Amino acid sequence: MRIAGVELPKNDRVEIGLTRIFGIGRSASQKILKGAGVNPDKRVKDLADDEGVRIRSIIEKDYKVEGDLRREIAMNIKRLLDINCYRGLRHKAKLPVRGQRTRTNSRTRKGPRKAISVRKKEA
Repeated sequence: MRIAGVELPKNDRVEIGLTRIFGIGRSASQKILKGAGVNPDKRVKDLADDEGVRIRSIIEKDYKVEGDLRREIAMNIKRLLDINCYRGLRHKAKLPVRGQRTRTNSRTRKGPRKAISVRKKEA
């Protein structure tokens, strides 16, 4: 089954399979299935066509997912960069944006450690 340009894994439960779509997590997945009247324990391969159509229509109507959501996030970050606010400067410097400490942590954001070479003084 293909929803929002993403192929859902056939053997996963529908509730878990929907989380493969960017912008849909567990709680959103549960709300979608409740609205569509689909059992969350059902496997993706066992879904009927009309159930797939109901799920797809709810996602299109109520949720911003995949490309649209990625574009909106990128535009928000670009706006912060353009107005040169503190958060924008942190994005530009590739440092944590939300106030985390950087002296010891934040390796995910900063990348692997860079070796600092020590030079001896010439006497």
